[in-house]
Amino acid sequence: MPKANVFNMDGKQVGEIELSEAIFGIEPNKNVMYDSVKNHLANCRQGTQSALTKGEVSYTTRKPWRQKGTGRARAGYAGSPVWTHGGVAFAPKPRDYSYTLNKKVKRLALKSALSSKAAENEIVVIDGLKMDEIKTKTFKTLLDNLGVEKKALVITENVENNVVKSARNIPGVTTTTATIISPYMILTSGKLVIDKAALAKIEEVFA
Repeated sequence: MPKANVFNMDGKQVGEIELSEAIFGIEPNKNVMYDSVKNHLANCRQGTQSALTKGEVSYTTRKPWRQKGTGRARAGYAGSPVWTHGGVAFAPKPRDYSYTLNKKVKRLALKSALSSKAAENEIVVIDGLKMDEIKTKTFKTLLDNLGVEKKALVITENVENNVVKSARNIPGVTTTTATIISPYMILTSGKLVIDKAALAKIEEVFA
């Protein structure tokens, strides 16, 4: 059964905790994780790209020059895609790139991402992740004591404003709650810093 070290708010280890085998101990499915990340990135696309076709550009309808006798190629209108300032052939237009994945696929991707982090010993549990005041320096000291060097995903049970505001100015550190984590957030982070209550919530919701 996978385990994780438990630390207090001073960054000192106070014990170990066993993680749920059904969530943190499965064989990671790389194909499903890839599909989930691809789906997330597609859903984030705004799809606002646009260009004018030859029927939409503004140009004179006069024929540029006579059809024969000039030695130049035939030209019928100035809006041709082969001309400068002409329309664009097969112009991109606004579209919706989003699509949905099956619920079972989403859940398997999340469990695979969490299991991969557990296998790499990238999960740290905090016994009571709360802050009495908004203090970035204090939170940065905690992360340093936990061995968080670059990226980290901080997971709390509910929205903790003091934690969120203390962490938001630290480069590479992201905060979220236990019920809205995603495989993309997990896979693009370094260590997972999870509140003990949030861990219980994850095991309750996603088991």
